[in-house]
Amino acid sequence: MCTSFRGEEGLRVLEEESLQGKGLGFNGKQCIHPSQVGVVQKAFAPGREEVEWAVRVVVGDEKADAGGRGAWTLEGKMIDAPVVGKAKAIVKRAKSCGIDVDNVRERWKDQEPE
Repeated sequence: MCTSFRGEEGLRVLEEESLQGKGLGFNGKQCIHPSQVGVVQKAFAPGREEVEWAVRVVVGDEKADAGGRGAWTLEGKMIDAPVVGKAKAIVKRAKSCGIDVDNVRERWKDQEPE
């Protein structure tokens, strides 16, 4: 929890702490003031590359599943149920952060499992 929330310096400290927490694997941060919410949401939102990867995994897995395949590969890396679960969670978080996942999905609609 960050008690700094006033002014530019307080929000900078909050952003720094949030990004550090995200780097350690946390997925959120407590807020003590409404002015902190936007900074925290932005810091913990998935990045562009993370969303692209997750959508590719979800689309590829739908096709693998339709073809009766379990594990498959994407760029030489094995994709199995735990990885798909992580990708679906990223897509869900991206949607809740206001990221246009449908647009990303449209770009990767031809993703095939390898």
